[in-house]
Amino acid sequence: MNAAGKNVIVVGAGWAGLGATYHLAKQGYNVTLLEAGAQPGGLVAGWKTPGGRSVEAGIHGFWYPYNNIFSLVDELEIQPFTPYTRSSQYSPAGLEVESPLFQMMPYLPSPWGTFAYTQFKRLPLADRMSALPLLYAVIDFDNSDDAWKRYDGMSARQLFRQYGVTERLYKESFEPMLLVGLFAPGEQCSAAAALGMLYYFILAHQPDFDVRWCRGTVGEMIFRPWVDRIEAAGGKVLAHKRVSDIQTENNRVTGVVCSGVDGDEQFDADAVIFSVGITGMKKIVAGSEALRDRTEFRDLQNLGGVDVLATRLWFDRKIDVPLPSNACFGFHPTTGWTFFDLNELHDEYKNEPGSVIEVDYYHANQLLPLSDTQIVELTQKDLAGCIPAFGDANVVDQAVVRISQGVSHFAPGSYRYLLPGTTSFDNVFMGGDWIVTRHGSWSQEKAYVTGLEAANRVVDLLDMGTTAEITPIVPDEPHIQAARAANNTVRQLLNQVVPQLWSY
Repeated sequence: MNAAGKNVIVVGAGWAGLGATYHLAKQGYNVTLLEAGAQPGGLVAGWKTPGGRSVEAGIHGFWYPYNNIFSLVDELEIQPFTPYTRSSQYSPAGLEVESPLFQMMPYLPSPWGTFAYTQFKRLPLADRMSALPLLYAVIDFDNSDDAWKRYDGMSARQLFRQYGVTERLYKESFEPMLLVGLFAPGEQCSAAAALGMLYYFILAHQPDFDVRWCRGTVGEMIFRPWVDRIEAAGGKVLAHKRVSDIQTENNRVTGVVCSGVDGDEQFDADAVIFSVGITGMKKIVAGSEALRDRTEFRDLQNLGGVDVLATRLWFDRKIDVPLPSNACFGFHPTTGWTFFDLNELHDEYKNEPGSVIEVDYYHANQLLPLSDTQIVELTQKDLAGCIPAFGDANVVDQAVVRISQGVSHFAPGSYRYLLPGTTSFDNVFMGGDWIVTRHGSWSQEKAYVTGLEAANRVVDLLDMGTTAEITPIVPDEPHIQAARAANNTVRQLLNQVVPQLWSY
């Protein structure tokens, strides 16, 4: 049967939406991708300043375990990434941590390589050793539905306190990781999400924390050639299409409605994939009676996002930045931030006469009301708190991007409201970094994987084409597998004997 006669509508042109669209277009489906913005990419879509300089809404890293994204760029025959880079961490007291390239170090069983090779400058060994009891929670959290339900009700701060992590280790290590990994302070992060994120990026295998970066904006370097390939395969990518409603019949969605200044426009659908962020999905639900009528979509109002502030500064001189990627803590209560030397990372700025620095603030709600001038002054002051030479330089150009509720917030208790990849509609599927998946990945890789999973569900539903191959995460190391098997055995026994003591 010819898939070209089947209409699939994908809503949202981020990693998930582009991934689903690309695979379905290759299978011959009549697939249309609707993007509310001016161009594909969502938060990672790049654009130009009036002076022709590239800007994007924050810098996004590509970590060692992003095997599906790395396979994608190979298929697209593009080379968008820098080599793997070392990173560091600063506080107002100065340099706190330097990380090596873990893949280049002698391999140690997880998590001992991370523990042994991370170069803490001030944090005493006794504080670092206080994290050892936390390894039980790492073993106990296996990304299963039961594990999420056990740990999601408590905050990450409660988790670390419960397992005896010292206040100094929490403030100088774990909370900074949460602020730039889950984008919120520990008391506002789900313990389950914290364990999942920390394990995937840092603890599962020694090289997992190694990261590389796009050599320009992700929109220019990856998404634009990707869209070209989608269109060459027959897919349609339409910008400025803001979805406002759906049409339904017999528990199926038959059409997607976009509202604009010229009236409504309907796109017929045999299957629909929603691949927008939490904030965007809540807006769509609010305007659609058919979606509001279903508890699973109505309950999305219990979820939220985190504010992001992205600044890019051009200086009148070159400043020596020891490492190209840096995370910072302790400068603003409940706010974490990162800064990047774009002269080292982006091809466009390698020959700039002065430093080009990207500074991204997360959980930046208290900073968004500031004027651009105030934000630039604050950003330069913060940079000087890490590298004093920034205080003597002059800013010759700037870009300030405010993203209200821009990234997913995994708050304590939020798991019950996150949507799975399937919905109560027979032909509606979900993708995105906030969608429940058992794959185990996080961030951009997770979004892309859920897009492929959604495409595969369409293929199964409409019984046309082949499913996409999804590379699973690298299996746990043998000692972790053995520890988890033993833990599950003990848990099952205790559930039989004293279930009331083992419930959460």
